[in-house]
Amino acid sequence: MNEKSYDNDYLPSIIRWGRITNFAGILLAFGPALVLLVVFGVIPPLSAIVNGFIGIASAVGVVWFVEPISYFPIIGVSGTYMAFISGNVGNLRIPCAMVAQKIAGVEPGSREGSIVATLGMAVSIVINTIFLTAGAIAGAQILQQLPQPVVKALQLLLPALFGAVFMQFALKKLKLAVIVLLISILLVLGAKYRLYPAFVSTLGAVFASIAVGVLLHKKGLLG
Repeated sequence: MNEKSYDNDYLPSIIRWGRITNFAGILLAFGPALVLLVVFGVIPPLSAIVNGFIGIASAVGVVWFVEPISYFPIIGVSGTYMAFISGNVGNLRIPCAMVAQKIAGVEPGSREGSIVATLGMAVSIVINTIFLTAGAIAGAQILQQLPQPVVKALQLLLPALFGAVFMQFALKKLKLAVIVLLISILLVLGAKYRLYPAFVSTLGAVFASIAVGVLLHKKGLLG
């Protein structure tokens, strides 16, 4: 009955509201540009729009494909809608979802894991909004008062966070983690020595991880 409720009641409702909120988010994101166009009649030349798009796409375009594919198995349908409308996916939503799943003792990718991940991210969004508002008001003044070594140390928070997330997975699937880590290091070195563009290392790491995980699972070696 729980599985039927999840598939027949919970998911359709999530998909319906997820589409509504995400499309609303798109409209709001383009809101300032639409106001400039409709109200003030201001529009940049097409060449500027195209150049701006190319500049952004070349820097982060790979993330548009990599993040939904790599994060979906952890957070499920509801978590995906929530994560990508709220932002800070890799550095905040995913760690919060994983911690919530670990505390609740549920498996990522399961129905229970998806629901728990959604609850964890919902709490993180509320807390994040509160502290972000406070930080926007007082953050600049606080940072100015901090010693320079502390300010530099804050730049290491994101790598440390990703390292912690990786270790949390590695403890569950050590064999897979070691192989994926070696593949990722080789791909990063290849990009560093300009054997291929940097985005290839990101794409390669994600899809190689998926392929290795599927292969080990089929052979019964994913323990």
